[in-house]
Amino acid sequence: MHSLVFLTTRFALVAAENVYPDLSGVGGRSTLISIVGALLTFVLIVAVLMLVISGTVWAVSSSSGNAQAAQKGKVGVFVALGAAALAGAGVAWMNFLLRLGDTL
Repeated sequence: MHSLVFLTTRFALVAAENVYPDLSGVGGRSTLISIVGALLTFVLIVAVLMLVISGTVWAVSSSSGNAQAAQKGKVGVFVALGAAALAGAGVAWMNFLLRLGDTL
């Protein structure tokens, strides 16, 4: 019983201290922004190329009667659109986190 009281008071002392993050101690915000911008550019370029190629495959194969290749082209188009949407959502999420970091 004595050790339980000791642990309870020890946790109460630890929880009572005021500890706040020192955001000025961590640098690299501009580096993070430039890395995310470069990755976004790369993802969007690949998504546009994939959209063009998959759309072309879809159009040519559906006009020639190849249903299996048309289905693969259709899936490629939707994957490219999804990747572009996720890249945009990633930018919005990163901007939200950077604004949130300023308010801490």
